[in-house]
Amino acid sequence: MESEDKAKVINALGGKSGLIDSTLPSIFFLMAYNITHNLKLCLYYSIGVAALLMIFRLFRRTTLVHAVGGFIAAVFCAYFAWKTGSAKSYYAPSLWKNSAFLALYALSLLAKYPLIGVILGPILGENFEWRKNSARYRAYRDATWIWFGLFAIRLLVQYPLYKANQLNALGVANIFLGVPLYLLVLWGTWMVIKRVPVAKKLGDK
Repeated sequence: MESEDKAKVINALGGKSGLIDSTLPSIFFLMAYNITHNLKLCLYYSIGVAALLMIFRLFRRTTLVHAVGGFIAAVFCAYFAWKTGSAKSYYAPSLWKNSAFLALYALSLLAKYPLIGVILGPILGENFEWRKNSARYRAYRDATWIWFGLFAIRLLVQYPLYKANQLNALGVANIFLGVPLYLLVLWGTWMVIKRVPVAKKLGDK
């Protein structure tokens, strides 16, 4: 049961496929721009990679949710960079996204409805019963703080680089704060949550 719950948690929070689908387009964009310095061409590369990932997921008959999300994100980033004519603007939507999530996680903590609990409660079959279980509530609260820290670190590192026009440093930071840090946060979330049993509904044995 623990392994099943772990898989549910990881998949609900993005998982490996979500990480790949959201990161690869930006990696190809940065590599291509350093080689060609042709912004328009590199934007096509980025969108093309995102489209190929969707086709790959479709061919493998796996979930398309993350691939579609990655494609939409790549198109939006490309459009903004094309509109401004600046390569660094490709990463601006990521800053907006992290800012929005930072605010959302903070608000959920202030409202005493930690967002990780809101997301995972129904998936793990406990719905909102965890709010009546102090230990389970604290686990979800702590896990939500971990995610709050993720978005705070990204902004603290990436925003100064964006303002300083440090494209390569910004791109590299986007990769390392996207992949290794994200995996660390996933692991930390699971480690916090698994220590406390799933909250049971009244009458459940």
